[in-house]
Amino acid sequence: MANIHPLAVVESGAKIGKNVTIEPFAVVKSSVRLEDNVIIKSHSYIDGNTTIGEGTVIWPGASIGTKTQDLKYKGEKTFVTIGKYCEIREFVTINSSCQENSTVKVGDRCLIMAYCHVAHNCEIGNQVIMANNAMLAGHVIVEDYAIIGGMTPVHQFSRIGCYAMVGGFSRVSNDIPPYTIGGGIPYKFGGINLIGLKRHNFPYGVRKELSKVFKLIYRSNLHLDEAIQRIEQEVEPIKEVRHWLDFCRTSKRGLIGLQGITKEKEEEVMEDFDEDAEFVESFKT
Repeated sequence: MANIHPLAVVESGAKIGKNVTIEPFAVVKSSVRLEDNVIIKSHSYIDGNTTIGEGTVIWPGASIGTKTQDLKYKGEKTFVTIGKYCEIREFVTINSSCQENSTVKVGDRCLIMAYCHVAHNCEIGNQVIMANNAMLAGHVIVEDYAIIGGMTPVHQFSRIGCYAMVGGFSRVSNDIPPYTIGGGIPYKFGGINLIGLKRHNFPYGVRKELSKVFKLIYRSNLHLDEAIQRIEQEVEPIKEVRHWLDFCRTSKRGLIGLQGITKEKEEEVMEDFDEDAEFVESFKT
C-alpha cells in the first residue's frame, strides 16, 4: 500500500507501486511510473515519461523528467529511466531527452549529490557517483563505477570510462579513459585509479596490465595509433585491456590530455599552425 500524503499532488494516470512514499508538496505527473519502495520527498517535481526504479529516493527540490533545454526539441516523445536504489539528492535536475523515443538513463545504485545536472540523451551506468554541482551536458556517457568530483562540467558527447575518478573543479572536454584518476584545468592524470581498483577487488595482475596500458598511452610520447599497436603486442589481452582499447578506438572527441592524438590529427593541427603563422607574419611586412 502506498503512503501518499494528502498535500502531495499525484495526477490521475500515474502508476504507483507498492509501499511508495510521497511526502507533502511533492508533484507527480500523470505519465510517471514509480516502482515499489520509492520515496519522493517534499517539494520534488517528477514529470514526463519517467520511470523511477525500486527503492530509489528522490530528495527535496529535485526536478526529474522535465523538458530538455535543447533548442532542437520539437515535442517528440522522450523518456527518463532511473534505476534501482539510487539516491537523487537535493535540487538535482535530470531533464528529459531529445529526439523521438530517446531516453536519459541512470543505472542502479547511483549517488547523484545536490545541485547536479544531467542533460538530454545522457547515459549513466551503475553505481556512479556525481559529487555536488557536477554537470553533464547532452549526450554524455558515464560508465559503471565512475566518480565525478564536485563543480566539474562535462562537455557534450564526452565519455567517462568505467572506474575512472575525476577530481573536483575539473573541466572535462574530451573522453576520459576507464580505470584512470586525474583532475584539474588543464586536466592532468595521476595514473590508474589504484585505490579504487583495489577497493573493487581487481587482482594485482589486472592492475599491472592496466598500468602498462596507461604508460604506453600517456607516458611514452607515442601517438594513439602507435600506442594501441604496442599495447596489442606487449600487454596481456585481458577483458579490462580490451575494453580500454575499444574505448580508445570508438572515441569521437578524442582522449583528454596532450598525448594520444593520431598522426592524421597532428597533421591537421600543424597545417592550422602553419596557416596561422603565415597570417601573423603578413602583418609584420
